[in-house]
Amino acid sequence: MQNAKKGKLKVINRAKLKIGIVVSQFNEGITGKMIEGALDVLIKNKVKKSNIKIVRVPGSFEIPIACQRLAQMEKYDALIALGCVIKGETDHFYYIAGEASRGIMNVMLKFDIPIGFGVITTNNLKQAQARSRGRHDKGREAAEAALAMVWQEES
Repeated sequence: MQNAKKGKLKVINRAKLKIGIVVSQFNEGITGKMIEGALDVLIKNKVKKSNIKIVRVPGSFEIPIACQRLAQMEKYDALIALGCVIKGETDHFYYIAGEASRGIMNVMLKFDIPIGFGVITTNNLKQAQARSRGRHDKGREAAEAALAMVWQEES
């Protein structure tokens, strides 16, 4: 990353980073794979396992309040939000997906904390499976985004 004032690259000691992960238990077959991908990215980027806090919530709708509680602690450098909302036969999908997104954004802006967004919305289980593993793993992408947004000076 570049320091805007000096134009020099900053060295971030990722071993000192503290990361909170909020993961939905609903569609756990999907979110379980996403958390594996997120943890893999964090560990490969030298974040210590002891500096990673995982909070499990019932569903994607509950992710924002858990993110807010972690942000209020003022001890995490970034958060990662992981969930999966699969479209059903009713409009419920739209409400859950929209409000989870809005809530996560509100927490990010209110507490000035990066949140890697990994709440996937799909039309069916097959699409969700494709986005929870391999090269399209949104859990991995959310962890990468959270790390990319951490702007801290090495202490």
